[in-house]
Amino acid sequence: MKACNSCGKCCIKYSDGGLAASDADIEGWALFNPDIHRFVKNGEIWMDPATGESIKRCPWLTLQPAKGKNTQALYTCDIYRDRPEDCRHYPTSIEEMRRDECEMIEVRDLRDPKKAQRDLDKLMSDSRPPLG
Repeated sequence: MKACNSCGKCCIKYSDGGLAASDADIEGWALFNPDIHRFVKNGEIWMDPATGESIKRCPWLTLQPAKGKNTQALYTCDIYRDRPEDCRHYPTSIEEMRRDECEMIEVRDLRDPKKAQRDLDKLMSDSRPPLG
């Protein structure tokens, strides 16, 4: 499994209504990060503060331009340390990574998905509980 290359596929795919935040996330934002909490309405995240409508792309996803000829543009999360639980837990499974065309996954991971899942769980151990 490769390291994340900040391609942004997961953020783009799930930011249009595909993400949820835990009650603890929302309460924490209300108390400590009102700039984030402005984008919460009735427990739903990434809602336009002016209209109350769902925003099609995460407001915290920023595209950083390529720094040279042989580099690619990278996506960054402006609230990485305070990102929602769904974001902290992603990716949860090899199957999810395959389905989402995650660029971290390699052919060898698909050949031995059980080992790849163990590797993924270890990699994500600081962010989420293991899948199994």
